[in-house]
Amino acid sequence: MEKAFQVIADLAREIEPPVDGTLSRTIHQDEHLKAVLFGFAAGQELSEHTAAMPAIMHFLSGDADVTLGSDKIAAAPGCWVHMPPHMPHSIHAKTPVVMLLLLLKPGVVKS
Repeated sequence: MEKAFQVIADLAREIEPPVDGTLSRTIHQDEHLKAVLFGFAAGQELSEHTAAMPAIMHFLSGDADVTLGSDKIAAAPGCWVHMPPHMPHSIHAKTPVVMLLLLLKPGVVKS
């Protein structure tokens, strides 16, 4: 029987930022949510793009510059960003970075 819950004791240890490049690993996916861990090498960028659904970025380790529309923020461990659908955004890792991305699929109940 499959458990109705999932526990990861330390997300930051679930993916190791590569020496060069970017890694991603889906850690959960269902009809409501897709959770993806990213590991960025220092200097790596995720160029400007949008998502069709609301998204949350939670930075677990490292330092990055994040552009949200025309605003630029410094993201450090513990930084949490909610983005509405279709918001242009990009990420530039200044150091090795581990980030959790949550994509909120249609039908997710908002409180």
